[in-house]
Amino acid sequence: MTSCPKAVFGWCGPLDRAPDFHAAGADYIEAQLVPMQLENDARFAEAKERVRDLPLPALAMSYLFPHELRVVGEQVDEARNRRYFERVVDILALAGSRIVVFGSGWTRNIPEGWTRARAEAQFLHTLDWCADMLQGTDTTLVIEPLNRKESNLCNSVSDGVRLARQLNRPEVRGLADFYHMDEEHEPLQTLREQDGWIAHIHLADTGRLNPGTGSSDTAYDYPAFFSHLKAAGYTGLMSCECGMQGEPLQAMRHSFQFLRQQWA
Repeated sequence: MTSCPKAVFGWCGPLDRAPDFHAAGADYIEAQLVPMQLENDARFAEAKERVRDLPLPALAMSYLFPHELRVVGEQVDEARNRRYFERVVDILALAGSRIVVFGSGWTRNIPEGWTRARAEAQFLHTLDWCADMLQGTDTTLVIEPLNRKESNLCNSVSDGVRLARQLNRPEVRGLADFYHMDEEHEPLQTLREQDGWIAHIHLADTGRLNPGTGSSDTAYDYPAFFSHLKAAGYTGLMSCECGMQGEPLQAMRHSFQFLRQQWA
């Protein structure tokens, strides 16, 4: 009987939650970038100090772009976007992050009167210069598909992988988020069909609460989800991005125990 690869599980949140995640048994924190306020010089300096002194590694980062920035439409300020992302790259390097997640649906939403083809071209252009800035680092930018309530550009795992393939840069890959897949009724079979192009995973359960809390009739099908990931040879990080049911520390401990049992 062959053993499965060891799974590495983390939790998404701001830097000040790192001690709680560590106490709960997380392998890493997926740190949120927007709360760091990196465009402010003083807050940027503070963030650099904080990521050097975490109780567990920040192997991934997400919540990428501030709400006022745009990468699609008429209001794109590319110079500002580039200056901001340069600071993100500095933080990623200091933390030793392997993954940075591009969700930020507000940034990439297609405005009224804008064609999808033009929007995708703008999005790919942004991904391309982001890849330029990440070139030579150990960090991969992953495209997070979001359900249609949160974004109107890239709503499925297969669509995220299609865009990554179209760009064809080693610094850019796709992400699979169990919650968004469930919202969009995307077949879990999709996970094994992406030929190594999925580089990161987000996890949740019924009502976007912590894994292992789903009600019997609507609980997310973790045996199937993990089975498809294993069949695809997935060995990357997996982060809980969700609310919590009950006392937070106990909720996280419950979820990590549940996930490790399910994976094994």
